[in-house]
Amino acid sequence: MKRTWLLVLSSILCIAIAVLAYFWVTSMISTNYAYRSPIKDTPPAAGSALGTASTHRVVVVLIDGLRYDTSVNAAVMPTLAKLRTQGAYAMMHSQAPSFSEPGYTTIFTGAWPWLNDGPAFNLDYGEIPTWTQDNLFSAAHRAGLTTAISGYYWFEELVPQADVDVSFYTPGEDRKADEEVMAAALPWLQQANAQLTLIHLDQVDYAGHHEGGPRNQAWNEAAARTDEDLAQIVATLDFSQDTLLVISDHGHINIGGHGGQDAVCLKEPFVLVGAGVLPGDYGNVNMVDVAPTLAALLGVNIPASAQGEVQTRMLTLPADVTAALPAAETQQQTALLTTFAQAIGAKLNADQIPTGSEVSQVQAVMNSLRAQRQNSERWPRILLVVLVAAAVIYWLVRQWKKGALAWIFGGLAFLALFNFKYAIWDQKTYSVSSIISQSDLIISTALISALALLIVAVAIYLDQRMFKYSPTETAERMFGLLFTTAFLTGIPALLHFAINGALVTWTLPNYLISYLFILSGIQEIVIGVLGLIFVGLSVRVTEIVANRAAAKGGKKK
Repeated sequence: MKRTWLLVLSSILCIAIAVLAYFWVTSMISTNYAYRSPIKDTPPAAGSALGTASTHRVVVVLIDGLRYDTSVNAAVMPTLAKLRTQGAYAMMHSQAPSFSEPGYTTIFTGAWPWLNDGPAFNLDYGEIPTWTQDNLFSAAHRAGLTTAISGYYWFEELVPQADVDVSFYTPGEDRKADEEVMAAALPWLQQANAQLTLIHLDQVDYAGHHEGGPRNQAWNEAAARTDEDLAQIVATLDFSQDTLLVISDHGHINIGGHGGQDAVCLKEPFVLVGAGVLPGDYGNVNMVDVAPTLAALLGVNIPASAQGEVQTRMLTLPADVTAALPAAETQQQTALLTTFAQAIGAKLNADQIPTGSEVSQVQAVMNSLRAQRQNSERWPRILLVVLVAAAVIYWLVRQWKKGALAWIFGGLAFLALFNFKYAIWDQKTYSVSSIISQSDLIISTALISALALLIVAVAIYLDQRMFKYSPTETAERMFGLLFTTAFLTGIPALLHFAINGALVTWTLPNYLISYLFILSGIQEIVIGVLGLIFVGLSVRVTEIVANRAAAKGGKKK
């Protein structure tokens, strides 16, 4: 009777593992989509304009999805290569998530995705919240400058439209959409009425998603056409009085895709040419530096939530702006630090606030406050994870004579088979960049997991000669294999819980750990559901073997 109840409880536990995995993974993903910054409702107030503009106008060409390595390929993008020789250039660095909406928001607010209150994951048109934080368009509008945007229609919802004077938005993402964007923007540039213009070109990103990714010739063809568009834009500008910035919002992995923490997705081109610019190779800049740097060129206020620095090393600024900048940066950074500390409930003493205008010092304090709260929340979760792991290890030791070592090898074999197919055969990365669609992720991961589990179950069943045991003991040993495999597969879930927390709350997670958790969650569903079927099949095979053995024994008599 006791063993029967253990089998019933084991069956219930399998179902519970699958149900928990499903609801946990889906809830975690949902909280990424729903994430809002801790300073959403308390944005810092905008400061005063810096002073005289260094340029008649700034034109930002945002080439969506352009990888850094493609941007420096002169054979593909000769216009951009020429601009690099004329202006200031650098490799730009961003932070995960490397989706477009957080990228756009980071570029124009100067704040990282965990702070800027833009979407963390791309939302559909009609669901996108307007920026709550100060941004370059709002700063320019406050200063009386004319602003213009021609690009994808996500900008229509992201940017406060009261701060945009002239606009064209398209729901298209391909070559034809870029032609429409250019047709709208070129007359504006020729008329030279706007002091801040954004031109968003999307076909490179489209090639990354829909035409084979950066390894496909269609990618270079899209980049070459975009370079031709860039040449048309350059033809309308006078670099003695106008300034052009060419950037992208993220890169793409080799098979196409972005959104995760992949290094190639977090490196972008930065080419700044024209009035107010000192040409040269400036090594590295951060994406959060874009908004403050352009604000200084235009003489408007530094966006109030900006975490980046004005790249004064590459600028020739008017005397009044140079004089005003240190105090403006100090005021802006101090207000941001104070606002952030209050929002997360952190104690900020007066002696912790840096004096002077070093942005990096203030940001170091902000990062320290963020880390302190994260660590204070992690320790109780780490303790719980250690207790769970200790309990499982204790159980395995108790089950050693029943084949626990084989179960461990089986679990490791399951992981090896899955990851061989996933990473080596399919050449996918461990990030959301590899997700083509939710259905593709679920189906492909489930199929690989099912095949790996089948191979492992059959191998361990035969290796341990489970057919020689009673049906009840066969079931117990198969459940042992399942639970051991579930534990080993669930290590990313335990790590995610310990480091990130169960769900996304006041800050964004470590996205490598988060993605490994998503994969393990889908695997756990397969283990929980399919594992029950395998237990039933193994018991049935054992019964058949026993019946045949009994039949043979009867014939001999």
